Amino acid sequence: MVATPSHLDAKPLYRRLDSLFGALDPKLPQGRLIESFLEKFFELLREPLRLRAACVYGERRDDFELLKSTGDFGMTLPETLEREIPPLQLLYRHRVYIFSDPAVDTSPAHLGLLPIAPAAAIIVGKRPNRHVLFFVLADGWNMDELDFTLNTVRSALGSRLVDERVRGSFQQAAEIQQSLLMEEAPDFPGYEIACRSIPAEEVGGDFFDFLPMNGDMLGLAIGDASGHGLPAALLVRDVVTGLRMGVEKEFKLAHVFGKLNRVIHRSTLSSRFISVFYAELEDSGSIIYINAGHPPPLLFNPGGVEGLTSGGTVIGPLPEAKFRRGFARLEPGAVLVLCTDGILERRNLKGEFFGEDRLKQTIEKHRGGSAEAILEALFTAAVAFGKGRPWEDDATAVIVRRIST
Repeated sequence: MVATPSHLDAKPLYRRLDSLFGALDPKLPQGRLIESFLEKFFELLREPLRLRAACVYGERRDDFELLKSTGDFGMTLPETLEREIPPLQLLYRHRVYIFSDPAVDTSPAHLGLLPIAPAAAIIVGKRPNRHVLFFVLADGWNMDELDFTLNTVRSALGSRLVDERVRGSFQQAAEIQQSLLMEEAPDFPGYEIACRSIPAEEVGGDFFDFLPMNGDMLGLAIGDASGHGLPAALLVRDVVTGLRMGVEKEFKLAHVFGKLNRVIHRSTLSSRFISVFYAELEDSGSIIYINAGHPPPLLFNPGGVEGLTSGGTVIGPLPEAKFRRGFARLEPGAVLVLCTDGILERRNLKGEFFGEDRLKQTIEKHRGGSAEAILEALFTAAVAFGKGRPWEDDATAVIVRRIST
């Protein structure tokens, strides 16, 4: 009599499966991921699960196709499998199927029987992208233990596929975001510009942008979309695209923002909103800007500090919104600081905000340095204030320093 294999407890089995998943390429499409899973699963668990052979079927429009097989099926099993137990029939039953020798009463005779004992199948995925994994096992398995083990495998693999879909969504959002953010600030004669954006999660809702115009003017923007992930990334994409198109067509800023607000409000993301600050900086130091609900950028001139507040409400919630332009000027040696709430609302262990006053103190202390040095000092101060803890919100800043002449 063949000894019954001792079943694997859930935790050790999950640990083995985790190590298996870690060896897979996450960029593979689901079908290739499952094929690769089958090969590595067979290598890793062939001995403890006493596997003889395995294969995987992939769903097609009206049938299933044998994609991969591994192990010792014998001479006739694949043909027998396809003829007597087509995977399509399995899909109308439970998600774990156990077959054994025809003499065993527990076999589901209405599905046909294999000339081997025992065999089992699991189904993962959802229509129209399901896969059937078929296993041939050695004799002696206890039916309940086999059902437990394969359900654990199915659950782990199903969770992994969900994780990959979610990760794919985040990856897509990250790619959208990276396609919008410039890797470095542009050169603008007479000025130093430094910028940085740190998402609190894999994908954030902050952005900055620069639009060179005619060589003697530079458009610069910063914004903060509500939420995170793919919806926020799509909202940022729409706003950045709208700003760029409006500027290229030389529309007046108030008109650009009004139209952009209407478009965002009417979109499927109308329940969300985004704060935006946009300015056009001339090489002479003059600035025309609109602040649509964004934390006011701070302009550090030799004579004092000024908040750039003119504009209107955040973009999105209202069907109609009016915006007004503001004007300012960067004198030689002046520093303009644009940032998002992630920096201002950085908390310490007491729950206190980093706030505008600490930001001003940091800039005043380092304003004699380069734009890059000021940016570094700002992030260093904010990180230290939060005792090095992870960012609770996306943190973005742009520093513009007019070189003294």
